[in-house]
Amino acid sequence: MNQEVTAFIEKLPEWQGGISSTLRDMILETIPEAEERIQYKKPHFLKNGHYAAVISPSKDAIAFMIMNAGGIEFPKGFEGPAERKWIKLREGDTPDLVLLSGLLQQASNTL
Repeated sequence: MNQEVTAFIEKLPEWQGGISSTLRDMILETIPEAEERIQYKKPHFLKNGHYAAVISPSKDAIAFMIMNAGGIEFPKGFEGPAERKWIKLREGDTPDLVLLSGLLQQASNTL
């Protein structure tokens, strides 16, 4: 685990840190070979040098972005152009890790 990413998550407000930590664990379980780094002031996860996922905190949400999303059917609640989709998680939300992991697996299979 990248210490910069760990420090970034630890500095977030408690609820955002909890969701971000849960998402990070799910990403690393789904893509064990993922490389993580802080880029553009937020955690990025790469597979074979290509972006796979991003955790992007804002004032009132955590956006979880899945890259390389073209051709994948995303359920209601996801936003973004064909090549990347995100869902915003707010305080009190519980991420559907099975759904997110399945979508991330599909998107990262070709990376």
